[in-house]
Amino acid sequence: MNWLLPFMPVAIALEHLAPQQHLLIFVTSGLAILPLAAWMGWATERLSERLGEGMGGLLNATFGNAAELIIALAALRQGLYDVVKASIVGSIVGNILLVLGAAMMAGGLRHREQSFNPQGASAQATMLMLAAITLILPAAYSAALGPQAVQGLVPLSISISIVLLLVYGLFLTFSLVTHAALFTRARAAGEDNSQPSSSSPRRAALVLAASTAAIAWMSEILVGSIQPAARSLGLNSAFVGVFVVAILGNAAEHATAVTVAMKNRMDLALGIAIGSSVQVALFVAPVLVLASLILGPHPMDLAFPVGLVLIMLLAVLITGQVAADGRANWLKGLQLLAVYLVLGLTFFFMPGALGR
Repeated sequence: MNWLLPFMPVAIALEHLAPQQHLLIFVTSGLAILPLAAWMGWATERLSERLGEGMGGLLNATFGNAAELIIALAALRQGLYDVVKASIVGSIVGNILLVLGAAMMAGGLRHREQSFNPQGASAQATMLMLAAITLILPAAYSAALGPQAVQGLVPLSISISIVLLLVYGLFLTFSLVTHAALFTRARAAGEDNSQPSSSSPRRAALVLAASTAAIAWMSEILVGSIQPAARSLGLNSAFVGVFVVAILGNAAEHATAVTVAMKNRMDLALGIAIGSSVQVALFVAPVLVLASLILGPHPMDLAFPVGLVLIMLLAVLITGQVAADGRANWLKGLQLLAVYLVLGLTFFFMPGALGR
C-alpha cells in the first residue's frame, strides 16, 4: 500500500489550502491512513514473532486499535458522540465479520481446511457476548425509563465501564498467564515454519511509533470532515461511522490477519480479529466513556441506538457458531463476509438516523 502514501501530504495541503473541500479531505485522509495502518501491522507482526502467538495477537490488536481509538478521541473532543458510538460498534462488527471472514476466506483458498484451538476461541466469543449484554442493558434502561433515565444513565455507564475494565484485565491474565496454552497451538504439517524475520525489534518499534503518530495526525483531519462529507454524499454519519470509518480503523488488523491466515496460523488470525473486538468492547469503549468526562463537551453514555446493538448481537452470535468447532475453511469466511455485506446494505438503504 506504499503507493497511497502521497495522499498524506495531499490531505495536509487540502486541509490548509482548501478547507471547504470536505469530501476530498475525507477521501485523501482516509486513503492516507491505509498504508500507515499497514506499516503498523507490519511492525506489530515483527514484534509478535519474538513474543509468541498469544502475546502477538494482543499486541497486534492493541496497536491495530490505536487508529480506532485515535479517531474516536478526535471525534469525542468535537462532541460527535453518534460517530464515536457508531465507530465502536462498527469496529467490533468489522473485526469479527469482515476481518475474520476475509482471513478465513484467504486461508481457506490456500489450505483446504485449517484448525485452531476451539477452547480459546470459545473463551473469546463468550467475552464478546458479555460485551453485547453490556450494550443491551443501558439501551434497555434508557428505553424503559424514558426521560427519567437521563440522570441515572451517565453514572450507570461509568459504573459499567469500570466493571468492563476490570473484567478485561482479568481476561488478559487468563489468556496470557493462567491459561495461555488455550490460545496457542503446536505447528502442524503444512504450516509456515520459516524463521522469524531478520528485522530488529528496535526498527519495528520505531516504525510502530512513527506510524501511530502519523495516523493520529490523519485522524484529526479525517474526523473534521466526516459530517460535511457524509452530507455531500447523502449519507448519515452513523453509516459512515459503522462501515467507512471502521474499515479504515481496522486496516492494520485486516492486513495482518489475512497474511497470517495464508501462512496457516489461524490461532494468531483469530487472536487478532476476535481479540481486537474484545478489546474494543471491554477496553476502548469504557475508556472513551471515562475520557469524555475530561475531553468531551459533556459525558458520553453507553446507551447505543437499538440498530447498533442489534447488528452487534447478530455478529456475535454467528461468530460463536463459526468458531465453535475449531476448524476454518473458505465457506465459513464467505458466510461471515455475506453477513457483513447484508448489514452494510441494510444500513445504506435505511432512512433516518441509521441510514441515508
